[in-house]
Amino acid sequence: MKEQAILFDLDDTLVHCNKYFDFVIEQFVDLMLTWYSGHGLHAQDIKQRQLQIDLAGIQVHGFMPDRFPQSFVETYHWFAAQYNRPTSPKEESWLMELGHTVYAYTAEPYPLMNETLDQLKHAGHRLYLYTGGEASIQMKKVKDLSLDAYFEDRIFVTVHKTREFMETIMQEQRFDRRHTWMIGNSVKTDVLPALHAGIHSIHIPAHKDWEYNTGTIDVAPQGAFFQLNSLEEVPTTIQSYILK
Repeated sequence: MKEQAILFDLDDTLVHCNKYFDFVIEQFVDLMLTWYSGHGLHAQDIKQRQLQIDLAGIQVHGFMPDRFPQSFVETYHWFAAQYNRPTSPKEESWLMELGHTVYAYTAEPYPLMNETLDQLKHAGHRLYLYTGGEASIQMKKVKDLSLDAYFEDRIFVTVHKTREFMETIMQEQRFDRRHTWMIGNSVKTDVLPALHAGIHSIHIPAHKDWEYNTGTIDVAPQGAFFQLNSLEEVPTTIQSYILK
């Protein structure tokens, strides 16, 4: 059986991520509703504006850690202008501190993460981690969950997880594209770059994903393309395909 090179996304593929952002956003909304009590401001309006600002920030800054807290401050300023409410450096500082708390949570693995990686490793495949974010934050998750036991030094972290970066990895690592897989929850940053690179792809949708990860699959797969419900399905899916 030919050894496969298998690239895994990290956030919301191997470890929980979005739920912590959602939790912090709820705290931000509660704070804004307190500050704007009596103005008729609604929670959904705050969430929608913060999302728009955050998505726009990614296009410029990628997954830099200040981007998310800064979206709180910019949302705060936007509503201050709309409602003619004064702003203050103290409130801005609170919002930045609140936004940064999302990075303080201890990484929590998805169900059967270790069992899935163990099966693939013991089957003789070579495992890689390819994730978006700031290196120190992502490597802390790797260390906390001892993921280096599976990926060793085969870890790629970038603030801009793009089609071009995927192609750079393919060329630098000299992957055999017929035997290379990308596994992740994001259509935009996992599935589409993989399909455009001509490698196999497995999409595992997150239970509750955010708008940035969505997209339209506009390229015909040159190899395998599967959509699975959970990590535990990955080893048998790959094995069944390569044994055909």
